[in-house]
Amino acid sequence: MNWFFELLRASIGKKLLMALTGLAFCLFLLIHLIGNLTLYGGKDLFLSYVDHLHALDPIIRVAEIGLLFFAVIHVFTGLLLFWQNLQARPVRYQVNKNAGGRTLGSATMPYTGIFILGFVVVHLLNFHFIDHSQQSVFQAMDTTFSLLPYVIFYTFAVIVVAVHVSHGFWSLFQTLGANHIKYMPAIKGLGVVLSLLVAAGFGFIPVYVSFLM
Repeated sequence: MNWFFELLRASIGKKLLMALTGLAFCLFLLIHLIGNLTLYGGKDLFLSYVDHLHALDPIIRVAEIGLLFFAVIHVFTGLLLFWQNLQARPVRYQVNKNAGGRTLGSATMPYTGIFILGFVVVHLLNFHFIDHSQQSVFQAMDTTFSLLPYVIFYTFAVIVVAVHVSHGFWSLFQTLGANHIKYMPAIKGLGVVLSLLVAAGFGFIPVYVSFLM
């Protein structure tokens, strides 16, 4: 484990950990989105998808442990980098210039990250850590999305995730050494497409479940 702590001590090491765990979460987000899109094929197709997941339960459990491990690393490393940045620049700039390609996503990464962590906890409590013998995932979704405050919260959270992804996606490739004038515009464009897919694909689910199914 010494190599891990040595990696954490170096700034580039922390950024590399952020990039690798961020890439894992982008892949998970995409897979999760593809699975949830079965909702738009109707209740039966979605329940069939859920049944297939249950059939893969041992693999899913291992994946969940891996994601939890990555989440701890990502959050801890992100907060550490944020704190070190604050320590390095204790006095805020009097003029907040949008220079150097600074965007809403890059400017709010620590804050959107903390918000997303809270959202994931609430989301898991509502849909994952429930008594599946008493209600199906679809029934939990139908009940939860009938509550307007949660629909508003969920929709806002999805937009926050999209903003976070819009910067994080291309930033992780930059950290991994793909910062090339030839490839970076395409990577940034792919990040925008992914963030829009996240916003639209997940964001429309409460409306579809509540009013169209």
